Amino acid sequence: MKVSSKIFAALIAGVAAVSLSTSVLAADISGAGSTFIFPVLGKWASVYKGQSGTNLNYQSIGSGGGIKQIESKTVTFGATDMPLSVSDLNKYGLSQFPAIIGGIVPVVNVPGIATDQLVLDGATLAQIFLGNISNWSDPAIKKLNPGLNIPSMAIAVVHRADASGTTFNFTNYLSKVSADWNTKVGSSTAVDWPVGIGAKGNEFVASNVAGTKGSIGYVEFAYAKQNHLTYTKMINKDGKTVSLTVPTMQAAAAGAKWDPATGFNTIITDQPGADAWPITASTFILVYKKPVDAAATNETLKFFKWGYGKDGAALALGLDYVPLPDSLTSVIQTSWKEIEGVTP
Repeated sequence: MKVSSKIFAALIAGVAAVSLSTSVLAADISGAGSTFIFPVLGKWASVYKGQSGTNLNYQSIGSGGGIKQIESKTVTFGATDMPLSVSDLNKYGLSQFPAIIGGIVPVVNVPGIATDQLVLDGATLAQIFLGNISNWSDPAIKKLNPGLNIPSMAIAVVHRADASGTTFNFTNYLSKVSADWNTKVGSSTAVDWPVGIGAKGNEFVASNVAGTKGSIGYVEFAYAKQNHLTYTKMINKDGKTVSLTVPTMQAAAAGAKWDPATGFNTIITDQPGADAWPITASTFILVYKKPVDAAATNETLKFFKWGYGKDGAALALGLDYVPLPDSLTSVIQTSWKEIEGVTP
């Protein structure tokens, strides 16, 4: 399977932190964190620079790295797929708001299996990542896929090696659907994986799966599509078999409750609904309520306000992300009043 030219170039250069700008000027902004949001953030940054002249320098280093960078005040904003609690937000004086919604999908490299042919459910997926199902011809997999010619081949598990919001949402889902997983592993940005090989970032998980026969991993949807990876269908909370699409992500997010009083802390994995994709997630932006550089924070908020608008929404949909509804972005922008010295 072919790795996309954009991601491949980053891999060859050996960079874990990818810059969206080669220079940083007075009006420029900097951020770090989530690899989940990087494809759409990169597209937004390119188009927004053409319209505004503002550069965005973003390090795609994983949610854990983004949290550390914003806490150490080395960037204007952090991006994390695991929202911080109110106590942590208060501890560091941070404001938090969602930026985009996307989907996490199991990706496989199994000879003879094409995208949307293989069906998995949460319980079986958990057993694979626990190492209890170690061959693609296992009866549990065959039961979910009657009539599909699945080869007898050892399963090679690929997981994140860094502190990752994608991992948080993936393991959060597994913990909800598998008591075995919840007891033995649990949910966090970094867990003690029972089996498999680790890779940093969605980029490197994608490249490892692409290059390893018999493998399975999990990535944000844009990485699966950009790298032409084979991805699976899933059986959701309502027992329906669904494919990952913009409508199935929208269905999962439809019932979400977003409360600014909690820093919009909402997890949208394993949502009910016949059409809901079960591993849907959001990326959250972190900025200081009392910014060290109010001008840069103001530019950051202007950038995300633009991302919420018509142009940003169209670009997000083109990369298979789900834009936030206008009703939510209105509440988010009202919440920015708590940030000192900004008028985005």
